[in-house]
Amino acid sequence: MRYRQFGTTGKQVSVISFGGMRFIEPKDLDKSADILLYAHSKGINYFDTAPIYCGDRSEDIFGHALRQLPRNSFYVASKCSRDNGDDLRKSLERSLKRLGVEQIDFFYIWHLMNLQDWDKRKAGGAIEAALKAQEEGLIGHLCCSSHMDGEDLAVVLKEDIFAGVLLGYNALNFPYRRHAVEQAGKLKLGVVTMNPLGGGLIPQNPERFDFLKTVATDTVVSAALRFNLSHPDVTTALVGFTNHQEIDQAVAAATDFAPINQSQQQELFKQIEASFDDLCTGCGYCLPCPVNIPIPKYLDSYNQLILNGGDRQAVLNRYRMHWNITPQQAKECVRCGACEERCTQHLPIMDRLAELP
Repeated sequence: MRYRQFGTTGKQVSVISFGGMRFIEPKDLDKSADILLYAHSKGINYFDTAPIYCGDRSEDIFGHALRQLPRNSFYVASKCSRDNGDDLRKSLERSLKRLGVEQIDFFYIWHLMNLQDWDKRKAGGAIEAALKAQEEGLIGHLCCSSHMDGEDLAVVLKEDIFAGVLLGYNALNFPYRRHAVEQAGKLKLGVVTMNPLGGGLIPQNPERFDFLKTVATDTVVSAALRFNLSHPDVTTALVGFTNHQEIDQAVAAATDFAPINQSQQQELFKQIEASFDDLCTGCGYCLPCPVNIPIPKYLDSYNQLILNGGDRQAVLNRYRMHWNITPQQAKECVRCGACEERCTQHLPIMDRLAELP
């Protein structure tokens, strides 16, 4: 396993990290914990969970596993999305108890969607409460989890509160996310990338993503992870594992890792944009919307229809699990056409918004 320094914290974390939201049998503590323990045996030392994951069982699973490990052999991360400071404190204390630790190494202000959301966290006392808990030693390093675009995220990060940031970055959404990753890198923050495999879409569609391979021995999984980890500002790629085989594949990709050089990256960028002419790449040029519809988030969800054979449940899951949006706002489109005029891919945005479940 390879390790990288998490920003300026001095902590060395594995370049592949464990995401705790994909346990298949979360009610079976032993069986689920075994997956985490296996990942640890393979050199993974960064474990990320949150309240509500896996029917609100993930933190219990983590605690069951982590109590069996030396405390200095892992880093654990959890999160809270509450605006109110007292609510955040209660959530933090509950997470500590479930995880069986005296300190959460990396605690995330969760689901920052826009600057208004950030202002609410400050006004409600959540940030103040988190910083106080950090002073008390209950939190090792305060971080944030964001779905903002790069410019808005830069505004938050420049307040110099956070040691790191968790954000989505993969071969599908890199045009929208690349600037945010670069901004975090300039500020010398740890950068944890979620959904490096496109929420499972990349391994589920190997032929479509075959062009990502830059090494003869690559699988589409190793190629996607190589794409992710080749970005110089990425610290670790967060993968949601369901079994030992998936862990072995990811660890092998990290062990044999050779970064893609700049010319290869530029060529891949061109191929991605050309290959996904019917998929929204999330560049955000369609914005602003006159009725404030977050168009890239809905079109990212529409991608699930294309890549999952019209599976509407996949779209609904994307709304809930990734973007924290509801179907209603897409229906507020007034069909002014401004988004389609700005779309560099010339996608039928208005029709797609209407077609979404």
